[in-house]
Amino acid sequence: MSEVYVIIPARYASTRFPGKPLVPIGGMSMVERVYRQAVHAVGEGKVWVATDDVRIAEHVQTFGAVCMTGECASGTDRCAEAARRLNLNTGVIVNVQGDEPFIRPEQISSLAHLFSDPEVQIASLRKPIDDQDLVVSVNTVKVVCDRMNNALYFSRWPIPYRRENNRAALPDYRHLGVYAFRAQVLQEVAALEPGLLETAESLEQLRWLENGYRIRMAETHFQSPAVDVPEDLAHVENYLKSHPEYLR
Repeated sequence: MSEVYVIIPARYASTRFPGKPLVPIGGMSMVERVYRQAVHAVGEGKVWVATDDVRIAEHVQTFGAVCMTGECASGTDRCAEAARRLNLNTGVIVNVQGDEPFIRPEQISSLAHLFSDPEVQIASLRKPIDDQDLVVSVNTVKVVCDRMNNALYFSRWPIPYRRENNRAALPDYRHLGVYAFRAQVLQEVAALEPGLLETAESLEQLRWLENGYRIRMAETHFQSPAVDVPEDLAHVENYLKSHPEYLR
């Protein structure tokens, strides 16, 4: 089994929620919660926060490891730059966003396990959808897969189209944006130019599919509460109170 590392891209300048990684949740910053969950999955010495912001870097140094990067267009680009700076040329690199304070270690482990198959290049997570409102929402990214659980396509629209609204035999899945890459593949996809599919749907992963890369999907039945705007904090504080396992 390849070595598994986690890189957590974190930026300060979020349009909807500036300084989000540093916001306290239950007395611990959001980015520290993400870091601790990642360490539970892969162990000490294999997790870094990647940032271009000194405020985030100085905070992370109080509890863990940080890798400074330049300005980056996406979390994938930041992960790729951090991997180069850290000389992570082999193994599997998991990209866990800095606003996933409740990601479960077993979700990271399930992605890493997929790489026991030498054909896996990229891995990500999907979750069954049981709410019709989510199926039709453009804010919920859907995914369809082949029989090997490789993603065929991602879309903001319901996919596939069902004639006569026949949904009985085909479940719907949403995509959760946690990715794992073989180290070399991460560098390759970060060098790709945006394609027509990505531009149309505003989904980065379509760039990889359009260039012939395969994305193997692992199934999960858990999704972290979203933290997109300051108003979400009350919800996640309540979530924390009802899930004491995150208090450690």
